[in-house]
Amino acid sequence: MKLMSSKIYLRNVRFHAFHGVLPQEGIVGNDYLVNLVLDYDFSSAMKTDDLQGTLNYAEVYQKVREEMAVPSKLLEHVAGRIAHRLFSDFPEIQKLQLSITKVNPPMGADSDGAGVEVVLTNDKTYS
Repeated sequence: MKLMSSKIYLRNVRFHAFHGVLPQEGIVGNDYLVNLVLDYDFSSAMKTDDLQGTLNYAEVYQKVREEMAVPSKLLEHVAGRIAHRLFSDFPEIQKLQLSITKVNPPMGADSDGAGVEVVLTNDKTYS
């Protein structure tokens, strides 16, 4: 058996946070959904059943939670901070896909949300 790829994900993690350009967004906040897919080689854990051979998604969640708690004007900035934090704290992550959706964007449209999505590789040069 040969492992072709392995991914760890967090799906539709909900946060209430204070991101946005409009003044009321900094006061009342909004609800956000974060989706994260991390390319990470956990072949060791497949063989050993040992947490040391994988990425602890509870620790990943904690890092995302900490970054979501820091108010920003732009979701692009939040996404960049989250990616930088995860690559710094977990250098074995090879690639990440991250989306952040503002559930009720103040744009006067009936929608399921608006947001950003990035796919980044860990080239150790992000600053």
